Amino acid sequence: MNYYFAPMEGLTDSIYRRAHHRFFGGVDRYYMPFFSPTVHRALTSREIRELPKADSVSFTAVPQVLTKCAEDFLWAAEVVRDLGYEEINLNIGCPSGTVVAKGKGSGMLRDLDGLAQFFDHIFAAAPLPVSVKTRIALENPGEFPAILELYNRYPIQELTIHPRVRKQFYDGQVHREWFTYAVEHSKNPLCFNGDIRTIADIDALQAQYPGLNAVMIGRGLIADPGMLVGGTDIHTLEAFLNALMDDYEVEFASCRNALFRMKENWAHLHDRFGGSDRLWKKMRKTTDAAEFRRLSAELLHTCPMVSPKFFS
Repeated sequence: MNYYFAPMEGLTDSIYRRAHHRFFGGVDRYYMPFFSPTVHRALTSREIRELPKADSVSFTAVPQVLTKCAEDFLWAAEVVRDLGYEEINLNIGCPSGTVVAKGKGSGMLRDLDGLAQFFDHIFAAAPLPVSVKTRIALENPGEFPAILELYNRYPIQELTIHPRVRKQFYDGQVHREWFTYAVEHSKNPLCFNGDIRTIADIDALQAQYPGLNAVMIGRGLIADPGMLVGGTDIHTLEAFLNALMDDYEVEFASCRNALFRMKENWAHLHDRFGGSDRLWKKMRKTTDAAEFRRLSAELLHTCPMVSPKFFS
């Protein structure tokens, strides 16, 4: 089974991916947070930073694209191909209200005829393999058989299924029964995404679906970055977090922006430490980088690690 790190906006950026691979690893592919091509046919400076040449890093990364325009997707695929990547991922899963309102992300599931036309176009001309990350429906899980039947018409490199509907966002139970339906009926290789918190969760998935190609882990891996290599050691975690802070301060030339990124990570990490609420509250409020570092170290060394809580 392959292990993938989910694309998470504001969390798994290029700095995070490099640091995670350096200190922990265990990941077969890091999927990048999406970029959205436009009619201007040019990458922004941020997108250029987040899309380095594939051979400039020592791990496998996969760019993800968010668009409903086939021509824009194909332009992005050409760019990605020219940078040396061997796969491009299409986002049909994002539940954001602004994204869905524009008919992108999981909003594409509202119009299956339009999605079929989009697929006809991109699969006829894409210069490299296309994988897809999807939800099971926009509102009603019962819509999924028709959605899967559509996916089965196309040579999708790998179909990652987050078995929630869009209106759930990341709350409530995943609809595991519909992933089982996909295992029984999909013509494309599958990857499971959603509510993977521990190695035991992965083992249970593998036992239930022996032929499962891959799992994609997001918040659970942020909260336990060493999950795939035997667990998260405190000293390694501290070195990892210090390296992140150092690199963010250099990259952004701003302590404020570096703190913002670090707080995003700690929002998922702090639940792993018993009795950490008081220190985490102080970390959230501080605007001083030195104080943030001091509070982080205090939390790491005075609050015991506990079993993961619920992560979606």
